[in-house]
Amino acid sequence: MFCQCSSPSPSCESPRAKVCNLYSQTKSQDAMRHMFDGLLGDGEELIDTAGNLPPMPGIFPDYAAPIIRAAPTGWQLSRARWGMPTPQVFLAGKRTDPGVTNIRNVASTHWKRWLGVEHRCLVPFTSFAEPDNRPGAPRNHPVWFALGQDRPLAFFAGLHTEWTSIRKLKEGEVTADLFGFLTCPPNAEVAPVHPKAMPVILTTPEECRRWLTAPAAEALRLQRPLPDGMLQIVAEGVREDVVA
Repeated sequence: MFCQCSSPSPSCESPRAKVCNLYSQTKSQDAMRHMFDGLLGDGEELIDTAGNLPPMPGIFPDYAAPIIRAAPTGWQLSRARWGMPTPQVFLAGKRTDPGVTNIRNVASTHWKRWLGVEHRCLVPFTSFAEPDNRPGAPRNHPVWFALGQDRPLAFFAGLHTEWTSIRKLKEGEVTADLFGFLTCPPNAEVAPVHPKAMPVILTTPEECRRWLTAPAAEALRLQRPLPDGMLQIVAEGVREDVVA
């Protein structure tokens, strides 16, 4: 179900807090690999270990999706499951941890452990959906945003970790690479649809490199709304953003 953020916590850390729980990535694997060619330093390279990545017009929580993260020789394009470990306060009496997709309160002790460069990542996307809170909007009505009608490639500022947990009872205990991405107050385009939050979006190679390499205090300055006027509504009422 496509739900609205219902958590009383301003950090949107509850597994019930559905902010951006649906996005797409439809650009080619080659486009993701070569986005940073001009920013790689001496001896750095981007290693692709993700295997074949088809277009993904609808990425939901716990799906395996591409991320870019630090590697010993530079950066690595790989896959991880969407949903970071849930704070223990929300797991009391539960048998599974489905994960937290969106991260707002980076001052929380739970998230501080993952703010170093070794746990930061970029999450490639072409569009993202928010639940429609406009007056008279249909129930469970996704509104898709992108940087333009051609859905140019951009990145969410993400965190990742390896974690052992039970995400699904039928799966049992697994050790998996997990990721989530930061949120912030909405900009002018998102606010009428979803006034609580929007993802933290990086649009330039320079911003992406800063997120992956800068000290935490500097990198976290990127946790801010995208400037007004940069996003467009590109689709509504659909579960996948299929570009014709």
